[in-house]
Amino acid sequence: MPAAPPAVSTSVSERFAAVRTQTERLCEGLVTEDYVVQSMADVSPTKWHLAHTTWFWETFVLTPHADGYALYDERYPFLFNSYYVQAGERHCRAQRGYLSRPTVEEVFAYRHHVTDAMRRFLDAGGADSDAVAGVIEVGLNHEQQHQELMVTDLKHVFSVNPLRPALRERPLVGAENPGPLGWRPFEAGLHEIGKALGGATAAERFHFDNEGPRHRAFVEAFEIGDRLVTCGEYAEFIADGGYDAAPLWLSLGWAEREARGWAEPFYWERDEDAPLGFSHYTLAGMRPVDPHEPVTHLTYFEADAYARWAGARLPSEAEWEVAARSVWDGSGEAPAPPTAFVEGERFHPNAAASPAGGDGAPSAGDGAGLRQMFGEAWQWTHSQYSPYPGYRPVEGALGEYNGKFMANQFVLRGGSVATPRAHIRPTYRNFFPPEAAWQFTGLRLARSA
Repeated sequence: MPAAPPAVSTSVSERFAAVRTQTERLCEGLVTEDYVVQSMADVSPTKWHLAHTTWFWETFVLTPHADGYALYDERYPFLFNSYYVQAGERHCRAQRGYLSRPTVEEVFAYRHHVTDAMRRFLDAGGADSDAVAGVIEVGLNHEQQHQELMVTDLKHVFSVNPLRPALRERPLVGAENPGPLGWRPFEAGLHEIGKALGGATAAERFHFDNEGPRHRAFVEAFEIGDRLVTCGEYAEFIADGGYDAAPLWLSLGWAEREARGWAEPFYWERDEDAPLGFSHYTLAGMRPVDPHEPVTHLTYFEADAYARWAGARLPSEAEWEVAARSVWDGSGEAPAPPTAFVEGERFHPNAAASPAGGDGAPSAGDGAGLRQMFGEAWQWTHSQYSPYPGYRPVEGALGEYNGKFMANQFVLRGGSVATPRAHIRPTYRNFFPPEAAWQFTGLRLARSA
């Protein structure tokens, strides 16, 4: 059974403790060997994630702001900096798996040392200044991002092991049929997109710099699918020769498909005994692909090709945000079942609940009846990851967090089963290169009205 998620806390010190505890909770069941494997360049060992999120607190909070604090080990910043050029030299990302030392035990000792120092700093009022409080909010959200990466990286690590181990056991139960895909209409209009300043607490006011500035965008009338595309629907695309139909694919996507031999989604394997003819690796081990569950681990190119085959397209990120706001109740918590996010420790997307009426017909009102907007699987949009009008990165090393990646990537929205629930909001912008598939990436269809 998964451990209960940490209670919602309001003080900075309690929130810090909850986030640090949740990171280590995700390691439950791992053995030493699991912490050190790097199965591809995009994957970081779990040990590295634990150390990097510790390096962040030491580098950006304790060293500049805590009187008398000395580095735990002067060699660690080189090992555990990721891409912050202004924070110093870095070890090669693709060689993080070479680091047999420091040991897992030593990394946990480093982690606990910094955690204790941060608690003393916070209990002494270290976060009272706005400048430091802002850095701490970034740090909390940064560590939550790495909780997601830990889960997705472990999935890849375990998937290449012929034993196909499970991170969490899960009963093999067939999903219920979510019903046919329905369409939800939205009228044309001028909308405000992005995060606005305001909120009673620092957490409510927080947003990453790439979520702003809030700006106006005119959105033409559109319709959006009322749920995510399922594995069964995607299997029809495969059976219809979708991977061999060049007209469905973007030129670069077709070249990637040919070079990499794509014939099915990442983690899928041919299995004559499975209902759809495929099994796939999950964090509960190998499972038959369930036709009713959302398809995940798609590249942008696969999602785009499927959308063309289906006579639709991917939504723009502005369209997605307009739709998402229509079901966000303003409580600050995403409307989704507990297992839709990482705290539920299902680590595999749920099938959509059956729609009202069961026939997939549109409901009255913009957005009524939308399902799976948050959690389950990240949703590709057709929007290039670019700055909003008036965007300026913050000064210093933290300005490297988002802005310098605004090239050759596409925006995803909504979160996944590996995302912390408190980390998601309608304005959150994730981004990946179009050939990436090791994250829980799926799709929702859209079409112009």
